[in-house]
Amino acid sequence: DLIVHVRDITHPETTLQKATVLSVLRNLNLPSHLLDSIVEVHNKVDLIERYKPAEENALAVSALHGHGLEELKQEIEKKILTATGKKILTVNINLEGPQLSWLYKEATVQEVEVLPEDGTARVKVIIGSSAFGRYKKLFPN
Repeated sequence: DLIVHVRDITHPETTLQKATVLSVLRNLNLPSHLLDSIVEVHNKVDLIERYKPAEENALAVSALHGHGLEELKQEIEKKILTATGKKILTVNINLEGPQLSWLYKEATVQEVEVLPEDGTARVKVIIGSSAFGRYKKLFPN
């Protein structure tokens, strides 16, 4: 669903390495949407003082120090959701009904926050649009 190209930005041939990787990927006859959505990651930015990527949309990270990893995770999540046609939603459910069980079967439940005072829960899910359509038909409220 996604290609993440991680480069050692301190390597003296980093630009040539990028060109080589892109050439190999093109020769693999991958779908154009996959090549167009590559996440470009510049690693080891901690070794370059005040590093700012010269390339548009490149993410600067330091795996050693954890710098930029949260932004990388968010970008990967966003691109994967786009590529797969899924969404992250929070739905309110009645715990007495079958909704939670249905969501566990048909979606990816990420978080459940139980509200015991009214017997409900807020459920954060990753769900495809067709599954969400079925959910809305089955549980209109």
